[in-house]
Amino acid sequence: MRLSTVSPDMLVVSEVSVESILAILDSTQPEVVVIDSIQTMYNSDLTSAPGSVSQVREATVRLMLAAKKTGIPIFLVGHVTKEGTIAGPKILEHMVDTVLYFEGDRNHIFRILRAVKNRFGSTNEIGVFEMKEKGLAEVSNPSAVFLSERPAESPGSVVTASMEGTRPILVELQALASSTSFGTPRRTILGLDQNRVALLTAVMEKKLGMHLMGHDIFMNVAGGVKVDEPAVDMAIISAVASSFLDKSIPDSTIVLGEVGLTGEVRAIGQVETRVAEARKMGFTRCILPQNNLKRLTETERIALTGITNVKEGIENLF
Repeated sequence: MRLSTVSPDMLVVSEVSVESILAILDSTQPEVVVIDSIQTMYNSDLTSAPGSVSQVREATVRLMLAAKKTGIPIFLVGHVTKEGTIAGPKILEHMVDTVLYFEGDRNHIFRILRAVKNRFGSTNEIGVFEMKEKGLAEVSNPSAVFLSERPAESPGSVVTASMEGTRPILVELQALASSTSFGTPRRTILGLDQNRVALLTAVMEKKLGMHLMGHDIFMNVAGGVKVDEPAVDMAIISAVASSFLDKSIPDSTIVLGEVGLTGEVRAIGQVETRVAEARKMGFTRCILPQNNLKRLTETERIALTGITNVKEGIENLF
C-alpha cells in the first residue's frame, strides 16, 4: 500500500513450472513479465534439479522465444554472489539481450541501474534513483545531488567529471592523508580503483617530492558512487595533495586529466561534454590537459587552464 503497487491490473502467480507460466502468458497477454527468480524455474522435460545449468538454459530459451514471439518484455531476476557477479552458469548472461545490475549501498539512498551487456545499445548508460518514502524516484540531475553536501573550502576535497556512457556526472573525491604510527602505511580506498590510487601515490612521491610513505591515505567518492576511468587521475592527485598540504582547492574549480607514470597529464575523451556539465553546475575554472585545451573552442563563464604534467597542475591549484 505504501508504494501504491496494489492494482487490479497486476497479476501475481506463485508458479515455478515454465510450461504453466507460458500458458498464463498466452491467456492473459500481459504488458510486461517479471520472473523471480530464473534459478527457481523448472522444466518437466528435464530430470535435473532447478538451478542447474540445463534447467536455467532451457527455461531461459523458452522464455526468450516467448518474448520474441509475443513482443512482451520479460525480465529475469537472477541471484548475485558476494562478489557482485551473476550466480550460477555464465551461459545466462550470453543468452539474454541485456544484463542490468541494480547497484547501491544499503547505507546510501542512491541506487544505480547499470547495463553491463546490451545486444541492442550502449553498455555504459546508467540510471540514478533515490530511495524515498514511496519507493524509487528518478534523479534527473545526479551532479547536483552528489555535490549538494560538499563542504566549503575543505582540504582534501575536489570535484571532477566522470562519464557514464554519454552522461557526464560531477562527483566529489575526498582524501585524507594522516601520519601513521605503523611501519606500513594504510591505503583505504572506497569507490576508486585501489591499484590506480597506489600508482598515482608513487607518481606524487617521485615527481612532486611529497613523502607519503609515512602517511595513511584514505579516499572516498561522496555519495557511494564508483568511478573507474583514468580521466579522474589528476583529481585523485589533487585531493591527496590538498589534504597532505592542508590547503583547500577553490570550490569553483574542477580538475580533469589522465596521469602517466612519468608525471605527464594526458588528454581525455569527451572533454567538451564534461566542461559543459561543469559550466552548467556553476564552476568557473577547469584544470584540464593541455592537449584537450587545443581542441576546445573558447567558452564563456568558465576559465580553462591547460597543464602538461602534475607539477604544473599542483602549482595552478595551490
